[in-house]
Amino acid sequence: MGIEINDREYAQIQAFIFDAVGIALGPSKKHLVTGRLEKRLRHHHCGSYSDYLRLLSDPREAAEAQQAIDLLTTNETYFFREPKHFDLLATEAREARQEGRALRVWSAACSSGEEPYSIAMVLDDTQPGQRWEVVASDINSRTTHIPPAYLSRYCLRGTGTQSGTLLIQRELRDRVQFMQINLDRTLPRIGVFDVVFLRNVMIYFNLETKRRVVQRLLPVLRPGGLLLIGHSESLHDISAELVPVRPSVYRRV
Repeated sequence: MGIEINDREYAQIQAFIFDAVGIALGPSKKHLVTGRLEKRLRHHHCGSYSDYLRLLSDPREAAEAQQAIDLLTTNETYFFREPKHFDLLATEAREARQEGRALRVWSAACSSGEEPYSIAMVLDDTQPGQRWEVVASDINSRTTHIPPAYLSRYCLRGTGTQSGTLLIQRELRDRVQFMQINLDRTLPRIGVFDVVFLRNVMIYFNLETKRRVVQRLLPVLRPGGLLLIGHSESLHDISAELVPVRPSVYRRV
């Protein structure tokens, strides 16, 4: 039998995740919260969510607090999710190559490494010999949805005891820089990007947080650069500096 969560405890969980990363969990997410956190309660022998919340408030349990954040913010992801975005990236990369420009791309708020490695495959294919760069904030490997040509060129499948695993080509791994970035805090010095992937995360922010996040992103997106969000998301009335190009794609003016 599962450990039940009452309204007061759920409100405290909502406040915890909002204060940590700016994500607003709605009433419909209660089942998701219990489904993802119950194993942590049992691991720590907590009889209730109140007990677990007291644990999370202990400064000595920072690692557990981070694990709770990871569990509550992890979204489904896979290689080449929403493939039209990668087709657009390939077009931008080819145009930049003709102009002698190497692209810098930020995969922001990606829950695991599938998105940045998908970006890296496209850039390596479309900008060979150029000094393109991918920065990824956040991070599991899933082989589904990788175009066969990229799969054979950039990925090694595990065999024997490593069956079911995937190894990304070392040269590609070396071109992707991972770091931890909280979008609801001041950004570190990460330079300016031609394309920013910020997909399937804005839907969890309230309007005020969306505006704060976008205002932080604008200085690191070059004029003319692209911001890509999830297909179910919108930046309507968020910033006059972003002009919609097509659904889920915005260009900075």
